[in-house]
Order: sequence, then C-alpha cells, then structure tokens
Amino acid sequence: MYVAVKGGERAIEQSWDLLAKARRGDTSIPALTVTQIREQMRLAVARVMSEGALYDETLAALAIKQAAGDLVEAIFLLRAYRTTLPRLGTTTPIDTAAMRLSRRISATFKDVPGGQLLGATYDYTQRLLDFALLAEDEAATAPLAGEVREHAKDASDAGDAGDAGDASDASDATGIPPLPPIDTTPRVTDILGRDGLLESLRADDLDPEPHDLVHTPLFTPASRTARLQNLARGDEGFLLALGYSTQRGYGNDHPFAGEIRIGHVAIEIEPEELGFPIDIGEIAVTECQMVTQFGGNQDVPPQFTQGYGLAFGHNERKALAMSLVDRALRTQELGDAITSPAQQQEFVLYHSDNVEASGFVQHLKLPHYVDFQAELELVRRLRAEHAAKYGAQAPDADKANEADEAAPTATQDKQEAA
Repeated sequence: MYVAVKGGERAIEQSWDLLAKARRGDTSIPALTVTQIREQMRLAVARVMSEGALYDETLAALAIKQAAGDLVEAIFLLRAYRTTLPRLGTTTPIDTAAMRLSRRISATFKDVPGGQLLGATYDYTQRLLDFALLAEDEAATAPLAGEVREHAKDASDAGDAGDAGDASDASDATGIPPLPPIDTTPRVTDILGRDGLLESLRADDLDPEPHDLVHTPLFTPASRTARLQNLARGDEGFLLALGYSTQRGYGNDHPFAGEIRIGHVAIEIEPEELGFPIDIGEIAVTECQMVTQFGGNQDVPPQFTQGYGLAFGHNERKALAMSLVDRALRTQELGDAITSPAQQQEFVLYHSDNVEASGFVQHLKLPHYVDFQAELELVRRLRAEHAAKYGAQAPDADKANEADEAAPTATQDKQEAA
C-alpha cells in the first residue's frame, strides 16, 4: 500500500512561512508597496476588480501583492472578501453616455459626433522590450523605499483610499487624467439606430428587475441580465478564447467594434427618504458595443444586432471579449441554430468563472488516498479478470506490475538513506 504524506498541521504552518518568504523575495530589495501596485499596475488592478466583482483599487492591489502577482488567486481573495460585506443599497443604472471620456474609438465610422480619442493604448506600440525601464530598477535604492512609504502616508492622509475620488485629484489607479465634466457624448450606435438599421435595446418601464447572481443561483436558460453579470465576472482568458473562436468560424458572427469608450461615470443612489437620486462618487469603466450583421427572419428585417461588454477600470480586452460572447449567446433568441461552444449557455456560463474553475482544478492536489486505493484495487481486479479471460499477461506486463508494487518500498529506502 502507498504511504500517506506525514506532517499534518505543523507541515501546513511551515508551508505558510515558506510562502511568505517566497512572496517577499530578496529582502535586500525594497518591498513592493500596495500604493505602487495600485498606481503602476493599473491594468492588473482593473482585471482583479472586475473578476473579483468589487470596485476597490486599494484592496485589489493588496490582493495582487498577497498573491505574489497570481491574478486568479488575487481575484479569489477579493471575491472571498466581498462575501463578508453587507449590502447597504442599490445604485441606479450608470449612464455611460455621460461618461467623462479618456478614450473613445469606433471601427465603424471615421468621423463620429464628438470625435475619436485614442487615449492611452498599446495599439500603436511596437511590442519591443523597453530596456530603458531596466535603468529605473538600477536607479532604485533603499532610500527610495522610504520615499515611497512617505508618499503612501501622504496619500493616505489626503484620503486616497481607493474609493470613488474627486475629479480634482491629479490621477488615480486607472491612469486616467482628470478632465472637466462634459455633456452627454452621442453613441456611434445611435447613428445606426436613427436609420432603423440597429435593433433597439432601450430600457423602459416594462423591463424586468435585473437578475442578482449574489442572491439568486444561476440556471440555464438564463436571462440576458444574468448572462451579462456572469460574463462581467468571467475569466478574461476564457472569454477571449471563446470570442476568438467566433471570429474563426465557430459561429455565424462577423462583428465590428461599434464603439469602445473608457472613462469615469457617476454613481448614484436613490434613498427612499429622499425620493431623488444623489451622486456618491464615480468609478472608471470600459464599455464596448459590438455590432453584427443579422439576416433577419419573417418577424424581423435584416439589421445589425448588438453584443455588450462592460468592465471596471481600463479593461479593454475583457470588454471586447465579453461583447463577442454576449452576442454569441443571443443566437437562439435571434432565431439562429446553435452550432458552436460559444453559443451554448450552459457551457459558457458554468465554465467562465475562474474562481470556481480554479477550486475544482486545484482540489486535485489535495489528498485522495482512499479514492485512489479504491480505484487501484478495481484496476487490479479488472486486470486479473482480463488475464483469466484472455490468458496470462505478457512477461513485460508482469515485470511492470511487480515494479509498480515495489516502487513505494524503493522510495522509502531512498528517503531513509537520505
């Protein structure tokens, strides 16, 4: 029989200590601060906030530091913390048309009302390593760490705690510079809607209450509000692969990026005792509206249909992938046949959550001694029945079986000798 790993609680505690040392790394190098992560790793922070389903830049940066840069683990940490928070109220729907823009592009029209704004993007970089950044590391010294700590203290004293900030702040973790509020910027999709070429998805008083994944389990077929909530928290890599699959022919989608906009939107709540909404701050979001040609049917004329994506912070790739998958999941309601994985609700929705997926996959590392022993005995019994039915095993197979049974003893001998 195989020998169980020994050590128990003491071994686990030692593992925690080793993990802390591995996370810290070389102690002669100044420790990476949460403030540094929040300000300089804004894209990672945005992803952790989106998939962790909690908008708090400081806590997302803390999770990244604690997880030593493992973003899926950081998302797990933030999601777990979120479950401990009470729900104090519900905000009104955000108005992204009134977004304080830092980036706005369209792949459908060159000249759009309000103009296009490139903003901060990697789209036009050469994807070459910038070795000049190494010089910044060489210039960093121990006194710099003290300056960073002092900066963090000053930021804390100034109320820079990762909450929705004042528009007068110099910048935030999204890297979006402060801009004065602007009037509502017309949407590119409004141009198509004006001519009746785009399906209408306007909200009205007849809209049902949005699905709440926090308090209501997910069942398929799911409403679009449930699907969008699920996709907003879904793993970026998984959604990216599914979105890519639709472009390669696994689905009848030929999309165009109608509009991508990044910026700040106001957050409002409407207390019952007041009866009118009040502004409690703002958050940075990325929004993507994808338009896809639809051939129509007997009830609907040919037109463009929409896919939608929204993510916290500067999170463009996630919003793009989300909008592609959202449109793919609408295949059946638009009267088309489901032919690809990205169009199957159950497959997409139940496998897109990286927290749940990580738990199921990583639990395989935990002890399964009893289960394995049961399967081991079953395989040996089946092999015996096979030998009785079809004749004796070949000599090579007998030797392999003997080596298999002798392996634990040999391993123990080596450990004792060591």
